[in-house]
Amino acid sequence: MASELITTEYGLISSNLKSKKLAQLCVPKMGVQTGPFGSQLHKEDYVEVGTPIITVEHLGENRIRHSDTPYVSDYDKDRLSKYSLKEGDIVFSRVGSVDRRSLVRKAEDGWLFSGRCLRVRVDKSKIYPAYLSYFFGYEGFKNYIRGIAVGATMPSINTKILSEIRVFYPSLPEQKAIAHILGSLDDKIELNRQMNETLEAMAQALFKSWFVDFDPVIDNALAAGNAIPDEFAERAEQRKGIEKKDNSEIQDLFPDAFEFTEEMGWIPKGWDVENLDKKIDVLNGFAFKSKDYVEKGLFVLRTKNFTSERSIEILGDDVYLPNEFENTFSKYLSEPFDYHLVMVGASVGNRGLIEPHQLPALRNQNMWCFRPKPNSQISRSYVKYMLDFVTPQKLGLASGSAREFFRKGDFQKHQLCLPSNATLNKFDQIAFSYLKKKAQNNSENVSLSKLRDTLLPKLMSGELRIPDDVF
Repeated sequence: MASELITTEYGLISSNLKSKKLAQLCVPKMGVQTGPFGSQLHKEDYVEVGTPIITVEHLGENRIRHSDTPYVSDYDKDRLSKYSLKEGDIVFSRVGSVDRRSLVRKAEDGWLFSGRCLRVRVDKSKIYPAYLSYFFGYEGFKNYIRGIAVGATMPSINTKILSEIRVFYPSLPEQKAIAHILGSLDDKIELNRQMNETLEAMAQALFKSWFVDFDPVIDNALAAGNAIPDEFAERAEQRKGIEKKDNSEIQDLFPDAFEFTEEMGWIPKGWDVENLDKKIDVLNGFAFKSKDYVEKGLFVLRTKNFTSERSIEILGDDVYLPNEFENTFSKYLSEPFDYHLVMVGASVGNRGLIEPHQLPALRNQNMWCFRPKPNSQISRSYVKYMLDFVTPQKLGLASGSAREFFRKGDFQKHQLCLPSNATLNKFDQIAFSYLKKKAQNNSENVSLSKLRDTLLPKLMSGELRIPDDVF
């Protein structure tokens, strides 16, 4: 039987829930803590090996992302021990997306957090950290925290604002039961994400082996006793020490010698050199007008949908255009597994594939879409992994500089070293199966996230109750 509802700043909440200010549920003195000021830690203090320090970019959907974290020395770790993390802490974004938060798990125990974050550390005898983190993910709470943030151009929250917010909660055993149910969904989401990381790493390694390092060509040349160019000599020595499985089906797709070309130097014998624009179209987006946006319709792909992790995400504040725009602007419609690259702005260089569950979608401005030309024998999987390899070089990341924008010509005249169609087809057969599996996992994660986000308000309002024998 549903409980009586009360109206709160977060919407309708069950009257059976207790409420207290966050500060009353936290450990004394350092329950809500701001990260170190800029004067306490500078970028030049970062080291290659040490203790990770997380910032806003590492706050995923209730999980801390481990990729591209900076590190600090043991000396700085001790000096900044006040800003260390413990399992069960919750880290908030202090500026910008102030509704972003992540729960600290065992893997991040002992890490540090930056000055752009706030740390919440609760008294576990009063409230279960995982439940509180899910409460912070409640849409009513997220709307509220965005509404009370200060600053017009860059919203921000502070320890006082966060300490004063009200938290609604049931008994401790029921908190744990709710966290377990929602956590099981998140665990499956995380398992799919880790599987996708593995699939991505396998495809990247395959592309590099075949089309950058030319490992099968080197192996064939060594077996045939043919000469190895000096630039591949070190790689050839490495290949000699690798125990090779019988993989004649693959090896037969590659030549057993190299030849010299004026355009690219030494390449596998018989392979072609072509400019990218001979095989791949580079397509524009369109500057759609905000006055045309509607609540439901065609999804508009914008640069903010691109993450630094080479993916496209559907966000909570996406915009849409009327369905009739599909015919009028058909040239800007994205197709399944099109590769998109942000060409200008703060997220220049971010890129990702549009997946079937994210379609139909219209491309907004400030991005390029790379699509194989018809009958080019180039596949979408080749386009993705080739550009994933090339784009960081174009950005100048290797030299430490940063590009502010891309011109179409930066890519159109890029030279491709292309094998036989049979080799390209074999790569696509392998790599595209990974892309499809990743897309299936991402689609499942969208469904799981919706289920989790549907359950949470029902549990908060009392529309759903967990049976007493569960906790």
